[in-house]
Amino acid sequence: MSNRQAAAPPPALVFMLALSCGVIVANIYYAQPLVGMIAPSLDMPARVASLIVTLTQLGYAAGLLFLVPLGDVVENRRLLVVTVLASILPLLVLGTARSTGVFLAASCVVGLTSVAVQMVVPLAANLAPDAVRGRVVGNVMSGLLFGILLARPFASLIADAFGWRAVFLISAGLMVVLAGTMRVVLPERRPAPARYGRVLASLVMLPIKMPVLWRRAMYQSAAFGCFSLFWTAAPLLLAQKFGYSQAGIAVFALVGAAGALMAPVAGRLADRDFGQVGTVVALAAVAAAFGLAAWGGFFGHSVVALAAAGVLLDSGVQANLVFSQRAIYGLAPDMRSRLNGVFMAIFFVGGAVGSAVVSPVLARLGWAGICAVGVLAPVLALGYFAVAERGAGLAMSAARHR
Repeated sequence: MSNRQAAAPPPALVFMLALSCGVIVANIYYAQPLVGMIAPSLDMPARVASLIVTLTQLGYAAGLLFLVPLGDVVENRRLLVVTVLASILPLLVLGTARSTGVFLAASCVVGLTSVAVQMVVPLAANLAPDAVRGRVVGNVMSGLLFGILLARPFASLIADAFGWRAVFLISAGLMVVLAGTMRVVLPERRPAPARYGRVLASLVMLPIKMPVLWRRAMYQSAAFGCFSLFWTAAPLLLAQKFGYSQAGIAVFALVGAAGALMAPVAGRLADRDFGQVGTVVALAAVAAAFGLAAWGGFFGHSVVALAAAGVLLDSGVQANLVFSQRAIYGLAPDMRSRLNGVFMAIFFVGGAVGSAVVSPVLARLGWAGICAVGVLAPVLALGYFAVAERGAGLAMSAARHR
């Protein structure tokens, strides 16, 4: 192993990768708080408006399965630069579109190209030696979570000052700068020769051949579903029950971003083999967050309690994500991009379910129902963890004694 391979990536490079994650992933979330502004200006029927978010998510899901695995086939720096550059045109279209059809089509392409963020994370894992891989991935993932949490308040504040179109035009400019910076700063990484068709065909069997991948995806599905549940429902609660304006909701979302600070801590714990214990604590924290949220929104009518719940929830979700990625990146170094794509695609379904159930649960059961679902999902995940990990341990013990 060369010195370059053995040494940890320089802090400046890790920061660049984390910043890239945040700037790219934000493109998926800018439109969410702006739907109420975008739809009327495009004469978009109310029944169609939700497709702005849905089509972006579907584009992202397609990218996870068809573009992210290219990281195991194509030179990584070139792949990242091209994918980021490809996001510029659809962002410009979003900022200038005058018809519903054009806007929705561009939304789907923005989601598709935003999977560049899931090319960055495996690259970080490949650049880091095993001893510090968890720390490096945790630091990079903190940038991703900051991007997710800050995108909504950023979009709300920019739209309030300059109009909603300015959000997408500014993002297009950021992508130009980011692509140029990546081209200069990122090192080359050439994967072993592989055929794209075979790489895609292998995706179907990965969760079967690698049970760790499936288990970790299930744990994170529950956690990320709760993340989507809370951050979709909380703005509605704040507007309806607490009288918050769009700017107030944006400030509330900024408080939740503090949970991103947990990622580097989780990475260091994972490097010290605390991944299993950490997973239990992380999922328990998600459940506890909704207990606190129930007090803040239903019993105690306290925004402070709701904000604390958001921080605790984000910390648990982020920690579990880092523990999971640390585990799956150790399975097959030459397949990290496709492992990441499958992992993300599976738990992305959990996030979609979490946001989808908000409206019916709020309508029938109110905030108490949201909190009940938020407690139940991680508790079920903990039950699955206890059974699945015990079964995996017994299987490994039996194999050693054969």
